[in-house]
Amino acid sequence: MSKPSKDSDAAHDKRLAGLVHADPKARFNLAKVDPGHKPFSVGDKAQDKAVVEELAQELDGLQNLFWADRRFKLLVVVQGMDACGKDGTLRHVFGRMTPLGVHAVSWRAPSEEERSHDFLWRIHQRAPAAGEIVLFNRSHYEDVLVPVVKRQLTGKQIAQRYAQINDFERMLTEHGTVILKYMLHISRDEQRLRLQDRLDDPAKHWKFLPEDLEVRKHWDAYQDAYADALSATGTPWAPWTVVPADSKTHRNLMIATLVARALKALNLRFPEGDPALRDVRVE
Repeated sequence: MSKPSKDSDAAHDKRLAGLVHADPKARFNLAKVDPGHKPFSVGDKAQDKAVVEELAQELDGLQNLFWADRRFKLLVVVQGMDACGKDGTLRHVFGRMTPLGVHAVSWRAPSEEERSHDFLWRIHQRAPAAGEIVLFNRSHYEDVLVPVVKRQLTGKQIAQRYAQINDFERMLTEHGTVILKYMLHISRDEQRLRLQDRLDDPAKHWKFLPEDLEVRKHWDAYQDAYADALSATGTPWAPWTVVPADSKTHRNLMIATLVARALKALNLRFPEGDPALRDVRVE
């Protein structure tokens, strides 16, 4: 079985062609990304699922090492349209990780107190500490998506927020935070199928909100807002990776592969033991 997690960096980079944006001076063309593309698939769904399972177990071991090493912090941002699979990604890719040192944050509309501060105030409070892995289900990028589509911000205010996000993320990386940002890219038709599935299955009604249909009416405006945000905030220190996500299995496979690659690139190590304990024997 071909294992994407074992590919060379060159093979990974080839698969990522056209999906990574790290230059805020250039325009990223989101419309050219096919949501049905499967660059990380081995060609068989069952094998892809098996590799995801292997990678999930590997990530569990890497997370334990990450927690013991304590030289780094990891922030994983998962962003995308309604029904793109944010919850599923966290469950299938990161669900095997030991709860110690791993925290998932699901962002909602800001509270009254949060609105009384700058828009990044609440975000900074949930940033990872040394050895921690923090998973953002939605993120500070909602503040350059929703208000943009609703035309609540001027062009100057939008540009300011992009610049503030870039400065904020650079500051985090300068203090040891590794930032991985994934935009789960689904097609409008795939979203329709997933929303209908939530309506048809009583066990999934809780996941459906009436406003989901209103947001769907503005699909094109949100695609434009995403393209603008990705273009302006894909930086060398915190690049964006667009994940073709019409296939749930491919979505999980791609993100699991890339997160494992990022963690292994840190050359993590267990700390040296106390020499005084070397000859201690437990009776």
